[in-house]
Amino acid sequence: MAGFLNLSKLTIGGGVVFWVTTIATSLLPIAAEYRTAFSKANIQTVWVGSLPAGLIIGCCVSYSLLRFFDKIPTKNPILKSVIISLIALVIATILILVPQSFLGQRDVLHYSLIGIMLDVPRFLFLGIVVGYLYKRLYESA
Repeated sequence: MAGFLNLSKLTIGGGVVFWVTTIATSLLPIAAEYRTAFSKANIQTVWVGSLPAGLIIGCCVSYSLLRFFDKIPTKNPILKSVIISLIALVIATILILVPQSFLGQRDVLHYSLIGIMLDVPRFLFLGIVVGYLYKRLYESA
């Protein structure tokens, strides 16, 4: 039961920071250009959709950190979590941006780079917060 509670705390912390970072980056003019290039989604749809997405990604990163903690080659839990989060970024980039490139959009490379640039802070901060929460939960005990 304690493992589930800790997983929940890490997941919620990571998901919330992912959501807050999405709100902050979505206010940038380049984010508006990216949204109009690939979808008709307005900014409110992005804000609402990023919370469940952040919770799912946060859960995957948190579970991987808890499950494979000893197998990741560093001692710092924040760095371990950031490594897992960056792996999740690569997977998300492949799953999201590659299919978008087949939509017949002009300037696919340009918009793919913008998408990656907007995703890096979200995944990075998620990894930092999950690692920090892990450190507080397990190293203070």
